[in-house]
Amino acid sequence: MANEFNANDIFEIAVKIEQNGAIFYRDAAKLLENEDHKQFLLELAKMEDDHEKTFAAMQKQLTDKEAFSSTFDPGDENVLYLKALADTRVFFEKDKPESNFQGILGAAIQAEKDSIAFYLGMKELVPLKLGQSKINDIIKEEMSHIRILAGKLMEY
Repeated sequence: MANEFNANDIFEIAVKIEQNGAIFYRDAAKLLENEDHKQFLLELAKMEDDHEKTFAAMQKQLTDKEAFSSTFDPGDENVLYLKALADTRVFFEKDKPESNFQGILGAAIQAEKDSIAFYLGMKELVPLKLGQSKINDIIKEEMSHIRILAGKLMEY
């Protein structure tokens, strides 16, 4: 039997991805001398912090049915697997950001795209009855970051 994921599992990952994103932006801000660029990245880190809180709140609002897992997983291996994916595929935990503003923006856009691709893929593994529609809310939040980042990149 294949593992089923539920919306609760995905929100766990969304929170982790937002934490990684905030770290990425704060680390990137430390590399820059331009105060406007630093401030922009710190604002993005704050947005990631806010998204983390938003996703945690959305997770708490899940119904019991949306948070129920029908997969026998006493060691929470599903969530551990998803967290490992989040750490290695989106806002790489080990990678350092580029050292110039345009490079940082490009890397951030790619990370946001990767997160959207990740959520789209995970959405297919979450049955409707387990909160599949909730994943769209996460995707919309991530898409808003791409618009902000792309808009800033177009200025340069």
